[in-house]
Amino acid sequence: MEKGNSNAVIRIASILIFFSLWQISSLYVEVDLLPGPGEVFDKIILEAEDNEIFFHTAITLKRVFLSFIIAMFIGTFFGIYMGRNSSLNNFLDDWLIMGLNVPALVIIILCYVWFGLNEVAAIVAVSLNKIPMVAVIMREGARSIEKDYVDVAKFYKISGNKFFFKVILPQLYPYLLSSARSGLSLIWKIVLVVELLGRSNGVGFKLFGFFQFFDISGILAYTLVFVLLIIFVEFILVRPFEKKISIWR
Repeated sequence: MEKGNSNAVIRIASILIFFSLWQISSLYVEVDLLPGPGEVFDKIILEAEDNEIFFHTAITLKRVFLSFIIAMFIGTFFGIYMGRNSSLNNFLDDWLIMGLNVPALVIIILCYVWFGLNEVAAIVAVSLNKIPMVAVIMREGARSIEKDYVDVAKFYKISGNKFFFKVILPQLYPYLLSSARSGLSLIWKIVLVVELLGRSNGVGFKLFGFFQFFDISGILAYTLVFVLLIIFVEFILVRPFEKKISIWR
């Protein structure tokens, strides 16, 4: 059996075991507390019939995407410059530590107080929570750049743009992917909190409604759909991109 087929079989077996354990656990727990996969899929279909799940999931995905782009761009910019410039690193290091340690909930509340219960406040709050983590990862990446490559580039006096895109950026790809993966896993969770606290739509808003009515099947339905979407992005976009940019090695 080829390696690719073997990996696919292992993954399918893992998924089947997960849902089997879920189904078995639901048989021994009160159905209102842990509905089985069948009840959850029925809830997904019910929400899909009136387009509720599509509408709210699309809203959340939009917020995740915008916050992700902003956080990656700003965090990468400052991270690279902090890694290559010791003076800037010393100046911003305490800011970075503070950003990493201020609770996400505090930033969300402050943004809502400062900007109001609107979309701008939601996007800013999520982005601010992610930027420090991206900056830390990219700073370490910038510090790990091979000095020999830089010296050769300087010897041949290549242009600034070519130096960045051919020498610096390829060595930062693993760090970009690491920050992107951690970004996706963190940002969508923070977006749900933002929606729960101050928005009138999105997955977080729906989860809050289900919580008020103790609707566990609804909570699991929206959670399952969104997790599957993130997994889809990982396998369809992130991993193929990772293989493509690793060719330079």
